[in-house]
Amino acid sequence: MTPGPATVEEDLLDAVRWRLLAASDADARVFAAELALAADALAATGDACWDAWAAAFAARAALLDGDVDRSAAQVAVARAALEQCRVSAERALTLAYLANVEIAADRFDAALHLAVDASLLADQVATEPPSRSLHQAHHWLSLALTRLDLEELAVAQAMRGVQVAAALPDLGDHWQLLRLCAQQHAELAQTVHRRGDQDRCAELAAVAVRSATAARELPWEPTDADSDLLDVVQAWAMTLRGELDDALPPLRRVRRHLAAGAADGAALWLAGYADLVLARLLGRLSARDGGSRLGGEAVELLVTASGAFAAAGDRRRYRQCLLELGQAAAAVGLTTEALHWLEAYRAETSSDHLRHRELWAEMFVRRSRLREAERQTAVLRRHALEDTLTGLGNRRSAERRMADLRADREPVSLGIVDVDGFKSVNDANSHLHGDAVLRRVAELLRQHSRVGDEVFRWAGDEFVVVLPNTGEAQALVVMERLRSAVADADWAALDVPVPVTVSIGLATTGPAGTPGPRSWRELFDDADLQLFGAKRSGRNRVRAAGSQLPLPPNRTAVLPAASVDELVAEVLGGAPRRPGWAFDEGGMAS
Repeated sequence: MTPGPATVEEDLLDAVRWRLLAASDADARVFAAELALAADALAATGDACWDAWAAAFAARAALLDGDVDRSAAQVAVARAALEQCRVSAERALTLAYLANVEIAADRFDAALHLAVDASLLADQVATEPPSRSLHQAHHWLSLALTRLDLEELAVAQAMRGVQVAAALPDLGDHWQLLRLCAQQHAELAQTVHRRGDQDRCAELAAVAVRSATAARELPWEPTDADSDLLDVVQAWAMTLRGELDDALPPLRRVRRHLAAGAADGAALWLAGYADLVLARLLGRLSARDGGSRLGGEAVELLVTASGAFAAAGDRRRYRQCLLELGQAAAAVGLTTEALHWLEAYRAETSSDHLRHRELWAEMFVRRSRLREAERQTAVLRRHALEDTLTGLGNRRSAERRMADLRADREPVSLGIVDVDGFKSVNDANSHLHGDAVLRRVAELLRQHSRVGDEVFRWAGDEFVVVLPNTGEAQALVVMERLRSAVADADWAALDVPVPVTVSIGLATTGPAGTPGPRSWRELFDDADLQLFGAKRSGRNRVRAAGSQLPLPPNRTAVLPAASVDELVAEVLGGAPRRPGWAFDEGGMAS
């Protein structure tokens, strides 16, 4: 990253970011305190990617203060800053975090678009080495998709996060992703159970139990809150598997532990979560054993849980509590209370909300496919203009670039570079060996070109160098540097019998009223004729119209022993060509 007016150490910024991410789901006071300590460091970088994080955290803080408009403005600032950042896991993580901020502000459509972009970016960088940014991107994506009621996709993101975290040395991160994976599988199992698919429910619950067990086996000591949450999740999964008696003791223990602790925002949410799961377990026990006492306790727990979720701002689980309150009250014969809770659920969950859930799922799939199609189109476009062997622009790309040249406004030079005796390299070794030589030549040309000059592979062992706004004298110096770079390179690793050299033909055009070629086709023909002259006069040299750089020290011009006719055959590839050989009357020949 480029340092701004006040240079800030990268590791300090990383530590700041991870602390703020960890505090984002904690009590609002904890997050505010962390942000107050970190605000100056984030603002001092002058880097667009850190500017995006500063705005993202400011959006979260504004939301905690109840300022929805300021939060939306900061999200817009963050998104604008991200447009200047390269494609990376870091960018995917920022987008996933912003999606969670938008969900908390009830801007679900904007959150969905952010989640789609984050998901596609995470897929795009999946081939890169595992990183904390990547597994955290999957972590926050999973949370966002759960809150959008896209639980299947949330489970998939959690599992990808576990795979990435497993390849990293931080056991704490691995533990957190395993816990999240267990929780997301239990969430989905509950939804599947509600739909009546008990076999699928049992499969998902089994994965949740395995993930929780794997987390416990790690040599890592979680916080009390994290340990309690894992106990609740595992007991929930056991409940869904029908292991009711085994699931009850850990849930009772967690509830007692939470009742004795501090009642901050995070503890309040966790207490509500434990009450919700315990209520579900007691409801099943009541149905199994036929007792009304447990059913009544389940209703009381659901009332407490709904209040906790409402206070914590978890509208999704608040709605779940209202629905289950209606069902639990009806199960124990409290008809009036059941109607009250179901009416509250109906008011909270309007038909528009249900319709939006379906639209979000459909839009996520469609937008994902559209963005993937756009990415594939970009890849195909790049492949169409890129030489697969050398990575340089190909002939089509060179044609487009030369067609864009404005020779009427500035001088333009064009160099054609040809590898000397390349046929003998192929004949003495193999075509694969020749490919290695071409890749090395391309690398040298690219490495020793000036900033602004462009190198293309034209065909075979021939390359084109475009030098915008460059007169002949300056172009000769540049081309000589390229020739010298190839001649002086170490070719021992490629096991070629003699050092590889290149011959270069150079042509320059200029504004109207000056001598020389007028169009890029004329420019190409002129450079090609100069290349022929460089070959004929001994190879390994640069030649331009009316001028040729002298040979380097200790080198003499030696015409090849072959006849001029053989030299012409080598240069022309065995086929006679008229001036302007590269073009048919209608344009470029294939």
